[in-house]
Amino acid sequence: MTVTIAAVHTALVSLPAHPDLVVRGAKGTHDRSDFCVVRVVGSNGVEGYGEVSATPLWSGEDGTSARHFIQTVLAPALVNQPLTPVAGLEQAMDQVLAGNPFTKAGVAIAVWDAYARTLGVPLAQALGGPLRTEIPIKLSLSGDGERLERVHAAATKAGFAAFKVKVGLGVPGDLARVAHARGLVGPDTFLGVDANGGWSRADARAAVRGLAPYDIAFVEQPVAADDLEGMAALRAEGCPVVADESVFGMADLRRVIRSDAADVVSVYVGKAGGPGRAVELGRVAEAFGLQALIGSNGELGLGAAAQVHVAAALPGLTTVFPSDIIGAHYYADDILAEPLDSDGRNVRLPSGPGLGVRLRDDVLALLR
Repeated sequence: MTVTIAAVHTALVSLPAHPDLVVRGAKGTHDRSDFCVVRVVGSNGVEGYGEVSATPLWSGEDGTSARHFIQTVLAPALVNQPLTPVAGLEQAMDQVLAGNPFTKAGVAIAVWDAYARTLGVPLAQALGGPLRTEIPIKLSLSGDGERLERVHAAATKAGFAAFKVKVGLGVPGDLARVAHARGLVGPDTFLGVDANGGWSRADARAAVRGLAPYDIAFVEQPVAADDLEGMAALRAEGCPVVADESVFGMADLRRVIRSDAADVVSVYVGKAGGPGRAVELGRVAEAFGLQALIGSNGELGLGAAAQVHVAAALPGLTTVFPSDIIGAHYYADDILAEPLDSDGRNVRLPSGPGLGVRLRDDVLALLR
């Protein structure tokens, strides 16, 4: 008997970030997030859950716009359609809604969750894995002076031992911030920098040279997303480059590959449009000699669980550069009944079917 999608439900959830971990960078301040939680119900009674992890400054999407498009555009296109193949449902969403990858990703997570639960297997297995069950992670450090010290203290208390520093706010201040961070974390701790495209080419060259004494492991998105030549030039100087804002989907990845613009690609479930497409990005990147890590838009529990499953199934996932799966730590609260198994150094793959996590009862009630 063919399983079809019987219903799609949504609810809005807003949570503040942990006050001592708030990220401040070239893209602005991320101190709270408004999410759209998605519930997909199959004709066989199976339920799948997803999360739209979107912020207007980053993606042009948020919980309110996502909920509107899901209820008025995406749900009508999916209800009564077969649950498999999931790729067919992803294509159906593309046919009725342009862009909005984070919104589509929230629905796709729920559909993949329902599909994996129907099979009785973890999502990572449905995606072709798991290739690993433990993923190393890092946390962003931002701010200056006492603020930076508070963030580092809170991060260390949470167990984190690998970091990246938010830069791109002016080279002199960036160098001072990284010098302070290196002093806080110690000489042997993994430390990268993330400019969020905030440097010009000239600033990037000056910054990378000025950062040499601090043993920086990588620079993430040093220049504007479309300045692939500028990224390639930094690589030519021996600086490992992580492409983040430069890569949303497959067409972006192809341009980065052709331009030889990165050593590592930051793969997002949201930017890719869902778990299956995120894994496909990793496969293509690996085929062309690029490693991948999992990037973060500040996901909550469902989004972070999807990140873990994608990381577990992702070919070419780098273990040298930790991923940014921070949902178990970044917010002052959690929408999961039990948090992800994360000690700050690593996050471990849930073992149950689908995403392997359960929402809190009060959040579930919003979706009924």
